[in-house]
Amino acid sequence: MKPSLSQNLTGYAFISPFVFGFLAFTFIPILASLYLSFTDYDLLSTPSWVGIDNYVEMFTNDPKYWKSIEVTFLYVFLGVPLRLAFALAVAMLLNTTSRAIGVYRTLFYLPSIIGGSVAVSIMWRNLFGDDGVVNSWLVFLGIPSVSWFGDPDAALSMLISLSVWQFGSSMLIFLAGLKGIPVALYEAADVDGANPFQRFFKITMPMLTPVILFNMIMQTIGAFMTFVPAYIISKGEGGPMDGTLLYSLYLFRQGFVFFNMGYASAMAWVMLVIIGIFTAILFMSSKFWVHYETKGGK
Repeated sequence: MKPSLSQNLTGYAFISPFVFGFLAFTFIPILASLYLSFTDYDLLSTPSWVGIDNYVEMFTNDPKYWKSIEVTFLYVFLGVPLRLAFALAVAMLLNTTSRAIGVYRTLFYLPSIIGGSVAVSIMWRNLFGDDGVVNSWLVFLGIPSVSWFGDPDAALSMLISLSVWQFGSSMLIFLAGLKGIPVALYEAADVDGANPFQRFFKITMPMLTPVILFNMIMQTIGAFMTFVPAYIISKGEGGPMDGTLLYSLYLFRQGFVFFNMGYASAMAWVMLVIIGIFTAILFMSSKFWVHYETKGGK
């Protein structure tokens, strides 16, 4: 029986807010940014068509652009693995039966809820200040204090440490994956005399590879788009010596500080391509290391 016209209209009415929101706030702005990437636009005057000049300038005559690429890649390639490793370690610790386990999971998840906020970024900046808690502990342990805001490498390490601290969402997904591993596999391994390391690398890791793939893709995309911590900690400058000039921060500066919105739009589309390439690489490589329980899946 085919739905009546009134039923169709009712369905369209229910989905219309999403369709309108998608068109008005996602699809049309995407097309507009693609057009603006080929223009010279300062937010105040009418865009003027310049063709591929923004892309040529970006790749051939902008050292800061390549610096932002370098800093962002370091942030992603160092921060994402550390974050996932830490999240998996905590998930395994929380994969136990205890009356207070719910409280512990909530406490460990809290950093992910508030970790990307302005307040936490300000707190992190104070913790790593010259007279902050981190340097005080280093001096207490007999280690020379570090100029976190004077050394580009130290400043980037500070950003990465904040990223690792926000491990809660990945931890919950890993925990769900651990809950899905059949207990019978571990019992059989115990009968065969497998030690904890063998159980981890022969059972836990292979069974978790689909979850690892999902977490890796989501965290990589999120890391490429990181903005608030870099903006707050470096006070919007990306210093010292462009050591925290993440791609999104440089894009923001081009668009809303220097009013080069056409150039910023071109940067956004290049970042979309970069994220797409890395996502495709992860998907294509997954057939070599991701194992599924379904027949023939690997």
